[in-house]
Amino acid sequence: MVTVEDAIIARYTKDGKHFEILVDPETAYNLKEGKTVSLSRMLATNLVFTDAKKGTKAGSNDIQAAFGTSDVEKIAEMIVKNGDLQLTTNFRRKKIEERRKQIANFISRNAINPQTKVPHPQDRILNAMDIAKVNVDPFKSTEQQVDGIVKALKSVLPISMEEAELNIEIPAQYAGRAHGVLKEYNIRKEQWLSNGSLAAKIVIPAGLKESIYRKLNAITAGSAKIMEEVKKQ
Repeated sequence: MVTVEDAIIARYTKDGKHFEILVDPETAYNLKEGKTVSLSRMLATNLVFTDAKKGTKAGSNDIQAAFGTSDVEKIAEMIVKNGDLQLTTNFRRKKIEERRKQIANFISRNAINPQTKVPHPQDRILNAMDIAKVNVDPFKSTEQQVDGIVKALKSVLPISMEEAELNIEIPAQYAGRAHGVLKEYNIRKEQWLSNGSLAAKIVIPAGLKESIYRKLNAITAGSAKIMEEVKKQ
């Protein structure tokens, strides 16, 4: 369990009620990214506040109404996943730099210089990101950001990346969850069919195909129908 002194505040507002908890920054960040963590180790204290700095605790009735439970670990999970983390400047800077390098590495492995037909080194990508004044969000995945960043880099760097156009059909019982995943990408077209299933067309960097196949197959127990067409961006 993290100490109160080393913890940060996670905040969440529901139905006009404000809730805060004290959490370990690294563990809470990992949870927000979708990783499995120890909720008990994430919490600095088993209390839910309306104002953590003042030590003002939330009322039990308000907690129950907002979260449907009094289990602090379950409440903490909901607050971190759906709310905001008050990261320190140094921690945020560290996570931005980690995400920048992940994105640059992905682009270096999946894009080429169309003039020479060879990949750009990662350091060149990072330098071009600085020149193009690319903003990286530490709370968004590489998948969510790479398409926009490649477009920004084209203003300062000759770069080309293969794209995959995927036509996807999701059975009705999985459509809601799958739609949440698809929203992370560039949806060109979507249609809810009369039987409740979801048909969508998305365009992604070709290097992300394995990732989206894995995600959709996990959600749909392998029942997603995916047809692809690869083209040059």
